[in-house]
Amino acid sequence: MGIIATIALVILGISFMTFVTFFGRLPVLRRTPIAWLHRLIWVYLPNGVLGLDQRLTSGKVTTSCTRFGKFIMYDRHPTVLIFFFLLLSVGEILYLPTAWPQLGGLQKTTGTISMVLPYVFLYLASFSDPGVITPANHAREMSRYPFDFTLFHPGAECRTCALLKPARSKHCSVCKRCVSKLDHHCIFINNCVGVGNHHWFILLLLSTAVLTLYGGVLGIHLMTAKMRARYPYWNLLPWNAYGGKGIEFKPWLIIWSWGLQDGVAMGAVTLLTLLTTPLVWGLLAYHIWLIYCGTTTNESMKWGDWQAEMSDGFAFKRRMPADRPKNLRIEPRWTRWPVETEQILVRTDDGKPPRSDLVIPGVGEWEPAWRLKDIENLYDLGFWDNLTDVFFPNYTFRDPQMPVVEGRARKKRRRRAPR
Repeated sequence: MGIIATIALVILGISFMTFVTFFGRLPVLRRTPIAWLHRLIWVYLPNGVLGLDQRLTSGKVTTSCTRFGKFIMYDRHPTVLIFFFLLLSVGEILYLPTAWPQLGGLQKTTGTISMVLPYVFLYLASFSDPGVITPANHAREMSRYPFDFTLFHPGAECRTCALLKPARSKHCSVCKRCVSKLDHHCIFINNCVGVGNHHWFILLLLSTAVLTLYGGVLGIHLMTAKMRARYPYWNLLPWNAYGGKGIEFKPWLIIWSWGLQDGVAMGAVTLLTLLTTPLVWGLLAYHIWLIYCGTTTNESMKWGDWQAEMSDGFAFKRRMPADRPKNLRIEPRWTRWPVETEQILVRTDDGKPPRSDLVIPGVGEWEPAWRLKDIENLYDLGFWDNLTDVFFPNYTFRDPQMPVVEGRARKKRRRRAPR
């Protein structure tokens, strides 16, 4: 019982802290205990330690730790990638010697496939070009997506790369380069997740989630068979033991502890997979939800900021004319996207509509925008087209030679901005 509890608590604690670290800043969790815990760990506690060290060593310790922390968090290095690779390989090395002889032919085949695929997709996600924007491909990336005049406006220039920013692109402070349709920088693959490797990242999540679930369920099945061979009345569900009569919790745990210690390496890895499976599947589900909404992790943060502006009454919108003239010096004449923007969303400092003397695109009166669901998300074409855009990023939804007006007539169904 002691070994089980210790292993389970350690793994559960690591999984929970990882969840808090990666998801604590999401807008949807902004007013939840998860967000408060994230601030406690990454804001309040570091500030407290900084103040204490300032008194004791004049800040020498925290200066050294900060330098090391910046290197770990904000420099591109393979430390976490190596850790992830070792976590997969060492877990399989501990798991297989006990489990492999007990497997049938079908289980060995499916197990081999489930073990190999994460390595394949890890390599492809880590070493594929995520969509780095260079002077050579800048014109192509500018014509990939239209500007929505909400999250992305034409004319913005990257001060580091000295290039006009294409719509949906972002400069990665870790990789020190602009990436097309940047979702986020992932330390587990030591690479950005962008237009060029987004599909490999999704497949990496899917294959890893299947591997952890398969390994956990298979490990439980093998240990259960061994325990029932020695204790025929035992059952994985304590209330079904003794033919449905049930068994007390303490002896049920004692038998479970015996089964775990009889193959402690496989048992420990089984517990690890079972406790990390919800985290991996949750991360996969989150990214599938982003695809469903036609947005990225980076854009979801921007939508969260817009919701805060709307709640304060500082956001206004109006219609963009269909025959809007484009400044071809900063905006492409056509894009592969089937639709052009139909609205412009702006922020004011005083909560009043923009002044009429300001040169801002759009026609008609300014209307206050109070909710995200009242705003069109230009980049959401519906789930299947969004998925096509992820897995076939160079697919042209519209003939590049077709005029914009005709292209608008072929507009696909769009949903509102993600809430």
